[in-house]
This record gives sequence, structure tokens and C-alpha cells, in this order.
Amino acid sequence: MQKIAFHLNCLEQGGAERVVTNLANQFVEKGYEVIIATEWYGENEFQTDTRVKRVHVGLREEDKKKNHMIQILLRIKYLTKFIKEEKPDILIPFARKALYRGLMAAYFIKIPILISIRTDPAGHYEEWSDKIQIPILFPRADGCVFQTEGARDFFAPRLQKNSRIILNPINPKYIGTPIPEKRTKTVVQSGRLVDFKNQPMLIKAFVEVHKKHPDYDLKIYGGDSFDGTKEILEELIEKNNAGDYIHLMGASDSLEKDLADAALFAFTSDWEGLPNALMEAMALGLPIVATDCPCGGPRTIMTDGVDGLLIPIKDQKALEEGINYLIENPEIAENMGRKAREIADRANGDAIFEQWKAYIEELCS
Repeated sequence: MQKIAFHLNCLEQGGAERVVTNLANQFVEKGYEVIIATEWYGENEFQTDTRVKRVHVGLREEDKKKNHMIQILLRIKYLTKFIKEEKPDILIPFARKALYRGLMAAYFIKIPILISIRTDPAGHYEEWSDKIQIPILFPRADGCVFQTEGARDFFAPRLQKNSRIILNPINPKYIGTPIPEKRTKTVVQSGRLVDFKNQPMLIKAFVEVHKKHPDYDLKIYGGDSFDGTKEILEELIEKNNAGDYIHLMGASDSLEKDLADAALFAFTSDWEGLPNALMEAMALGLPIVATDCPCGGPRTIMTDGVDGLLIPIKDQKALEEGINYLIENPEIAENMGRKAREIADRANGDAIFEQWKAYIEELCS
């Protein structure tokens, strides 16, 4: 096996796009030929090694005026043409629409297909179109990479059997950072301001925490998703006169420094795939309180009471109690943080690459 083709929508900065970029760069560094076939070019994309070939397989300019069904068929046609011309040893589609396209394009072509599910299937693979496509197309897949057991268990036994659970690789800048001599009295969170991360619950909970611990503040790092969440958070801060101790910090490229000496990290999502922000906080050695959200991402990487606290989703009281417990028990919190650092042993870039490489080579053989 020498030639690998990844397929996804674009390389715009996001979880799946980052994983594909990292894997492509690592494979090409090891001497493999790597192609990334994308539907379009984003404004703020991850940068690949110059040896990674990028191919456009999306709609052409003249196609954009055609009706929706014609556009779907053209996308499949262009991807099929790409596979026949490039003749990769394996095709690896990432995320929902791309994996459907990949399975259709290569349905009658003799090539291994390794699909990857990157989010909570419940709610994302339950539309009427999914119920038609999954039983027809998924048997064509030779394998599947899941991020959690919960995501794997959503699908039929055949796909579960022919699958692997592989974590996301942690950005190296979060690994091996110095342990702070003293922690600040700041609770932190990082991640886009978006509805499913339930940051309003964090603000409401921290208003109550602040009544008990008025010397602590909250900093939320993350860019605006423009779904209205930022405005809701600003309104909550104003309504509770909390502007002096709750701060929306915006996006940051230096989170490994911004978060390193915080008192604790609060993760509040109602659902996620495998949250990179949580893994990065663990690698930094932060004490953590996290919602045990579907499809099991936090539970996959954390053990309650050992390297952090897991609480039910949408439970504001449990969040308050978790934050207070870590604030009031600094030695226990610090021990949990030190234990959390061990995630770097199983989710560093080299370890994750070797798992992907072994699985890909198994399927190609």
C-alpha cells in the first residue's frame, strides 16, 4: 500500500479537517503518496505539507445553477472520475456527506474504503435519507474509524465488527507543558460559542459559584459561531451584573499559555463527538469537571473521580457542585490534573498515527 486518498468537504479549520491534515502530513513524511480530494476551498484552511496533492472534485462553476439532484449526481461523478484516474490503494472519506459520496462513487470499483464517523450519530444519522443510504451503502465499507464506543454502538453489528476506535491526536503544543507553581483563581473553558456547548449553563452556574467564592472569575475562550449564542451569553452576563468576573475572551491561538495555570476547566456540552478542547485541557494537566455527554467522548477519555469529574448533561446544580468541589479541594484537584496529563501517552500524534497506519495496511492487505 503506497497511495492514500482522503475525501472530505474542505480543509476549513475544524476537528475532522485537522485530523486529515495531520494524517496526510505524517503519511507523506513516511514516504507514502497522499492525495486529499475536496469539494471546495475554505477561507481559513489548515496547511498541508507541499508533498500532499490537493485535488478539487466538487462542482464546477457551470454546475452551480443546476438543480440539487443534478448537483448530487455530478459530485459523485467527479469523485468517481478522480478514483479511476488516480487509482489510490485506499479511499478514506471523512464525515457524513463525504462518506456517502465516497461509498457511492466507489461502489463498483475494486478499492478498499475506510469511512470515519466524526460526530454523535444520534441526531446526525437519523434523517430519512440516512435510513435509506446506510443499509445500502455501509455494507460497501471495508472498515470504519469511530471516536467513541457510543458512536460505534449506534450502527449495525457488521460495521461495529469491522471497526476501530481511534482517538484524535492532541496538538503537540499542549503536551509536556510545565506544571504551574501556583494556580490562578480562574475557571476556564475553550471552544466555539455555539448552542450545543451549553455555555449559558456555565454562566448561570458560575454566578452561583461566585457567591460562595467571590475571588474567582470565569474566562470563556472561543470564536463566535454566529448562531446567536454569543448574544445570549452577553445578555446573561449583563442581566446578572457579572461583567467584572465573567469574561468572553474571543478566539485565541495561544491556549496552551492562556489556560495552563487556571484553577480548573469546565466542559458543558450537551453532545459532542470527541472534544479536542477537553483532551487539550487534560494534556495541560487542568483539574476538570465535564458533562458526560453523548456519544461518550468525555467518558472515553476520562474516568470519573480519577482524572476529572463527570456530571450529567444539562445539570446546572451538578456543575456548580463540581466547580465548588475542585475549588475547595485543591490537593484532590491537582492530583486529578496530574492524572489527566497521562492522556498524552495514548493520544500523542505518533501513537494515533501508528493506529491509523496499522488499520489502513490491514484493510489494504
